[in-house]
Amino acid sequence: MSLKVIAGSARGRIIKTLPYGNLSIRPMLGRMKKSIFDIIQFKIPYSVFIDLFAGVGSVGIEALSRGAKKVVFAELSDTSLSLIKRNVNMLGFNDGAKIVKCDVIKDFAVLQDKYDIVFIGPPYKDENKKALALTYPALKNVMKYDILKDDSILITQKYIKEPVGNVVGLECFRTEKYGDTIISFYKRTNWKI
Repeated sequence: MSLKVIAGSARGRIIKTLPYGNLSIRPMLGRMKKSIFDIIQFKIPYSVFIDLFAGVGSVGIEALSRGAKKVVFAELSDTSLSLIKRNVNMLGFNDGAKIVKCDVIKDFAVLQDKYDIVFIGPPYKDENKKALALTYPALKNVMKYDILKDDSILITQKYIKEPVGNVVGLECFRTEKYGDTIISFYKRTNWKI
């Protein structure tokens, strides 16, 4: 399976990924990624972006290609980390990329910083096809560790049936549906968009 960078300085370049069917890495479909980046396009230039559960890094790489100043790729899988490093290096984005091995649910403190854009795209299922439901705990960590600036945008990608409760301090201001995937956009409740 091949993924392409949609726009920006690396437009059309291929990103390395795992063979189709690997449940631990579920790269975002091109049309979904294009839609998300069209929505946040004016926020990207010079932003500090974090890609949580980064997989092969396609979302963070898209942000770098479109002018993000810095992207933190947070991932636990050694296979994924290796692919992120390879992709970032191949595209010449080393200066703007920081790759962090961590469990987004258990080791979040290592990611403590302030980000303009936060993307949460956890795997839906484990290798035994058991639902993981990682979106809500990741959202709670975002607020617990206070990584949002006043005007930050937070985006989640989740399976349509995954329950996500309200998180104090966050307000969902837009939702998009793509097949069995829901993309939600959040802001801090004390900020107007």
